[in-house]
Amino acid sequence: MNTNDNDSYLQVKVKVAPPTFLTHGKHCLSESGLPMSVHVGEKSYEMPPRDGFTVTLFITVADINRSADFYEKVFGGRVLSRGDSKGASGHIQIANTWLIVNVGGGPTPDKPTITLSVPADPDKVSSFMNIRVADIQACYQLWKSRGAQFLTQPLAKYGEIRCYIRDPDGYIIEVGQSTDVADG
Repeated sequence: MNTNDNDSYLQVKVKVAPPTFLTHGKHCLSESGLPMSVHVGEKSYEMPPRDGFTVTLFITVADINRSADFYEKVFGGRVLSRGDSKGASGHIQIANTWLIVNVGGGPTPDKPTITLSVPADPDKVSSFMNIRVADIQACYQLWKSRGAQFLTQPLAKYGEIRCYIRDPDGYIIEVGQSTDVADG
């Protein structure tokens, strides 16, 4: 793989104990010693951002601690916060992104007609997290050993090998590896 300062990707390497994430950049540490930013080339993505923006994924969960434990154990995520009894959300850094988890609730002044809830039917989805990996078989074995519930083993489809994990609240997570052969 050829790398330079203009590369806009991160390479994730997974090891059994402890899980580590290696990048073509560097992590900055917060006062607590946990990474709060990722540098790619000359860009910095932080949570919360000092300028520009950072993309995160918010999911509604039944239990913040259960979800934080799942994403920490299975993917080696770093739990930055677990929320509080006043309604603060939990924050988990997973590789080069941040996952925000919080319990559901009714409308608020900034979303007056919206109610947040966990999926009513886990077999009907409109979106999902997508994790791209360099070695799907290694990730499949590692994450399965850490308690991930896969829907199937990795299967070739549309020029990639992919499989799906279901998290504790029923969300699906696609795990995919690109290939040179397009399978239909």
